[in-house]
Amino acid sequence: MRLFHFSDDPGIECFVPRPVRVPSARPPGRDWLNGPLVWAIDETTQPLYFFPRDCPRILLWETPATTAQDRDRWFGASDAAMIAHVEQAWFDRLSREPIYRYELPIEGFEDLADAGMWVSRQAVTPLAVEALSDLPAWLARHGVELRLMESLVPLRDVWSSSLHASGVRLRHAQGWAATPDAPTR
Repeated sequence: MRLFHFSDDPGIECFVPRPVRVPSARPPGRDWLNGPLVWAIDETTQPLYFFPRDCPRILLWETPATTAQDRDRWFGASDAAMIAHVEQAWFDRLSREPIYRYELPIEGFEDLADAGMWVSRQAVTPLAVEALSDLPAWLARHGVELRLMESLVPLRDVWSSSLHASGVRLRHAQGWAATPDAPTR
């Protein structure tokens, strides 16, 4: 298994635990997840971060509980492992801006058992850094179908489906803040 952290900064020598920028509502006993931590993602779910930092996106994938009806509705005829939805306005940046993938040592990280996320309460020195460019190609190489949309708002109902839905930087999505009961991560 490998762990990664993605950044728009190519020169990080040490990741120091810090609180999240925008705290999330956490289940009871999990408030500490808003505190000072170093975040990492596992190799399987790293495509969640093949995007410019502030790019709003929603990624979907099947779970053991996914129904055929939900698969048909959200994936259609696609045989992709994941579907990534991004606003059309972000495509140029997605195509031309690099993101930096830092490989991190596994030691000291705790598995959150949530969409491949891991955390460390201690400073972490990266093992390596790699610039990733042409992010649509990176998504394709990892079995992710990229779908461009004018707005992500029509996807707000996906959280009531049997698919796994991960929304990242949705506070930057056009019209998302005005959407009742929409996730804001």
